[in-house]
Amino acid sequence: MGGQLQSSFHTIVIGAGPGGLACATALARSGKEVLLLERQQEVGAKVCAGGVTWAGLCSRLPEDLIEKSFRQQHVFSPSQHAVVRARDPIISTVDRRKLGEWMLAQARAAGVTVMTATRALGVADGSLETSAGRFGWRHLVGADGNSSLVRRALGLPCERVGTGINCMVPGDFAHMEWHLENRLFRHGYAWIFPHRGAASVGAYAARQGARPRDLLACLPEWAKQRGIDLRGAKIQAALINFDYRGWRFGNMFLVGDAAGLASGLTGEGIYPAILSGETAAATILDKDYRSPKMERLIRKQQLHARFLRLLRGSLSCRLAMEAFVFALRTGMVGFRALEMGD
Repeated sequence: MGGQLQSSFHTIVIGAGPGGLACATALARSGKEVLLLERQQEVGAKVCAGGVTWAGLCSRLPEDLIEKSFRQQHVFSPSQHAVVRARDPIISTVDRRKLGEWMLAQARAAGVTVMTATRALGVADGSLETSAGRFGWRHLVGADGNSSLVRRALGLPCERVGTGINCMVPGDFAHMEWHLENRLFRHGYAWIFPHRGAASVGAYAARQGARPRDLLACLPEWAKQRGIDLRGAKIQAALINFDYRGWRFGNMFLVGDAAGLASGLTGEGIYPAILSGETAAATILDKDYRSPKMERLIRKQQLHARFLRLLRGSLSCRLAMEAFVFALRTGMVGFRALEMGD
């Protein structure tokens, strides 16, 4: 790459999502010079249902960031309805923009150099070409999503992806709901995640069984059956990478969606992003660092991926979903089987 270095940093983190922010903040708090790049002008906004689990993240967030919390989860199949209850909130909802702004304030307070509206263009050994010039690095962290530049520089493909679509519907919704509708969403599901004064209504499925256009066509049909009118609603879509092939590559690291650490089964990605960001930071600070939480997360992510492969046939998928809801309803399994957190 041509051009002189603008400056050099101990670590450059590409992507100011929850994973990148967590990584950059942890490093800066340890006294390292960190540059955090974000291609968007604003930090935080993303197509996301905004659900965070108690075990994974919501117990660590300030109360004013929590939109709503639910000690019950309602899980539906075409023939059953399970209600799962717990003492602590199973899942809470957050506004992704507010979460991003809160984490960004922490990063800046820790001393992270933040550059928004800046695109990463090319990776070389020890330098990064960006739309604002060339910067040197000792460690490089790709927290730049499913289209990660760092992942491509490492030569890793991205073949196993899912699609999430959602919109915000005004109103006061009482319950958090999961709908396993095989006819409409194949091995995926539709959801109703209440927030303050509105709810995220959407659907998720891995691409192997449901194309994005099929989800877009089926979501309004399903919502109408639930008494929800999506006419005029702004429906947005995003890809979710669950093609995990490693996260540590010498002095280059992948975090969250860039590493493919989301659940292929549910699409959950916020907790994997933050945990992997914190783990990458700890490993940069201590090359011998070992994270049992990260190891458990990877095992669970791979378990979800294997289970997803078993759902390829329509009959096996329908039977498995009915069996799972029955197991939830009778207490044979807990809701945590779906969660990525501890």
